Amino acid sequence: MLITNIKALVGVHPKEKLFLRGSELKQLPILENAWLLLEDGLIKDFGSMSEMPSQISNLNSQISVEGRFVFPSWCDSHTHIVFAAPREEEFALKIAGKTYEEIAAAGGGILNSANKLQKATEDELFESASIRLKDMIKQGTGAVEIKSGYGLTVESELKMLRVIKRLKQAFPIPIKASLLAAHAYPTEYKNNHQAYIDLIINELLPKVSAENLADYIDVFCEKGFFSTEETAQILTAAANYGLKPKIHANQLSSSGAVELGVKHDAVSVDHLEETDAHALQALSNSNTIATLLPSCSFYINIPFANAKGLINNNAIIALASDYNPGSTPSGNMNFVVSLGCIKLKMTAEQAVNAATLNGAAAMELNDEVGSITIGKKANLFITRPMTSLAYLPYSFGQSQIETVILNGEIYNG
Repeated sequence: MLITNIKALVGVHPKEKLFLRGSELKQLPILENAWLLLEDGLIKDFGSMSEMPSQISNLNSQISVEGRFVFPSWCDSHTHIVFAAPREEEFALKIAGKTYEEIAAAGGGILNSANKLQKATEDELFESASIRLKDMIKQGTGAVEIKSGYGLTVESELKMLRVIKRLKQAFPIPIKASLLAAHAYPTEYKNNHQAYIDLIINELLPKVSAENLADYIDVFCEKGFFSTEETAQILTAAANYGLKPKIHANQLSSSGAVELGVKHDAVSVDHLEETDAHALQALSNSNTIATLLPSCSFYINIPFANAKGLINNNAIIALASDYNPGSTPSGNMNFVVSLGCIKLKMTAEQAVNAATLNGAAAMELNDEVGSITIGKKANLFITRPMTSLAYLPYSFGQSQIETVILNGEIYNG
């Protein structure tokens, strides 16, 4: 496929640039008045229209996109899209002023989702997650990480991970899986934390490893959930099975989770709505990625992460959706990028980089996706006619995506 007359080709990063930290985040290479050649599912070549070869052989299709931008697909590195049912009943409680913690204490939240998921079949979960994933793809997402964590029993966690494995096989985008059994303590283990941790370590981890069901281990390290000591115990055990760590960190308090993640060489620490000086220092010049989830802050009215502080401390920042039934019932990465600008005070260039190349890095997919780079997967989207890059985050709530291309082919799913 040959795409010509592109107003602006966005994210033309060199192959060796695998992530952007600190002040680098504002560097978003853009090629104006460009052409782009896709072949065998990959980005084959590109350049300015004034230098386009007069003859390109074996073309199956050619499209002209005057006035339109071409972006690399969004890389959403934090989602929970396998769940049994939405939780709109909790929406009314939020409006009435109940906090996230109060809803959870009353039997809502994660335990509510776990009760529903334990009753659902694998096929039901696969069908509902497929609908959500198709919507995300149509909104420009071309790589995604999906977490378990609504099972909270050995069999239900395995059921979730098997669904994610089926999604990997059924969809044309890279998908990574995270085992998040340490999402909350089931009611029967409320007063015996170690027994549940032993269940994860001694029963669940060997089965996950035997079926090759997960790429990462994740833990919700937070007051009222898993302490730093408990988190460290789970991460250490999972490392014996080759599962790299990620952590839900500093969502509700400065818990020391960020520092723990850096100590354990976590691929990412996610949330960071509460980010103190210790967390900023820990992430300064670290290869652990700070994945920020601004639509979660928007939805449950908690503080927004300190993106500027992280950038000023030379951290690597990614943006992701946190799509889940309780605290972020949306997988729209365009809105996430808008919130990155509006609420995190990032520039359009910083937000786009955080949602593409750095999002790919947070899934260790940055050699495959996340930028317009020769040899990477041809996962991208074409906008409607736009006046400038900033128009995309500026026009929040209105989709600017006209065409989605995955593996070099137009996606009509």
